[in-house]
Amino acid sequence: MTFRSKGMIGAIVLCCARMVSAQEMIVRIGDVGPTSGGAAHLGKDAQNGARMAIEDLNAKAMTIGGRRIKFELLAEDDAGDPKQGVAVAQKLVDSKVSGVIGHLNSGTSIPASLIYRDAGIPQISPAATNPKFTRNGYKTAFRVVADDVQLGGALGRYAVNRLQSKSIAVIDDRTAYGQGLAEEFEKAVKSAGGTIAARQFTTDKATDLMAVLTAFKEVKPDLIFFGGMDAVAGPMLRQMKQLGIAAAFMGGDGLCTGELPKLAGGTMTDGQVICAESGGVEGSERSGMNEFRARYKAKFGQDVQVYAPYAYDAVNVMAAAMAKADSVEPGRYLQTLAATTGYKGVTGTIAFDAKGDLTNGAVSLFTYKQGSREQVAVVR
Repeated sequence: MTFRSKGMIGAIVLCCARMVSAQEMIVRIGDVGPTSGGAAHLGKDAQNGARMAIEDLNAKAMTIGGRRIKFELLAEDDAGDPKQGVAVAQKLVDSKVSGVIGHLNSGTSIPASLIYRDAGIPQISPAATNPKFTRNGYKTAFRVVADDVQLGGALGRYAVNRLQSKSIAVIDDRTAYGQGLAEEFEKAVKSAGGTIAARQFTTDKATDLMAVLTAFKEVKPDLIFFGGMDAVAGPMLRQMKQLGIAAAFMGGDGLCTGELPKLAGGTMTDGQVICAESGGVEGSERSGMNEFRARYKAKFGQDVQVYAPYAYDAVNVMAAAMAKADSVEPGRYLQTLAATTGYKGVTGTIAFDAKGDLTNGAVSLFTYKQGSREQVAVVR
């Protein structure tokens, strides 16, 4: 049959275009973190990682349930505030997202997890480390990072056994993250035979730490542990210098960032800071992480802070569960997600236990030399 009418040809093309469009399905993935406030650079870092994963997935032209999938990221700012975290969680539920990557802070992840639980929507945090996040029995809560028991334990043992610290001072910012990490660090120090010489508290917005540090100076600490984020750790390091406190400085992933040397104003000495970050790749696995970091810098013009690789893996683990279950419906792919095992991510091999935690989660220890972060060890 030969068509001679241009109008008829145009109609056929239009018909086919509509058919193709009808076969494509938009799948919305929520992303939540602080993109305003003192931790904005960390929230944006995680969000960038999630966006990279979305772009990579769309380039693969995945088919699920017989339809081509186009993923979209719905990004929300919780400002690190629990109330705002709950509000944006409900907003994402109302927007019919198929899953959520977030939240960044434990203090927002924990209350928001109830909202997602009630809606039956899977939530994978790329950063929340407080054990309570996965101890509430919610089958929708997962994380791709080690928890505070692992992070704090690794740091406490390292402080006593490797650094031989005799006088240890501890401070936390009273957030769910900072307090939980500090408590686990203390437990590990005492279990290893160490002693806590002083204990103080601050807030996650503090910039004047002089009173706390002056109290610490009286016990002549050889190590100060801080449970909190880099926005407070930076000023603390500057003021330690002003007071002549030459102690080692230790903390978790919240201060293990590329921004810390800048926030400390050039006062950090080589090897002074020891921090821990969830995950750890060694040997042949390093190539994947190195490639990711290079791609990230080429795309965004800056180095990875901390959480981008974890957000990237979280999105991909969620999408892999959808593909295996052949469904983007939360109620249908949730069990497949919970059964994830042996997933090869850029942060290492991912498998979840019955609580939604990583099994055999690794912890990487880092220090800083000449303003650059260097890996010290990977422990499990």
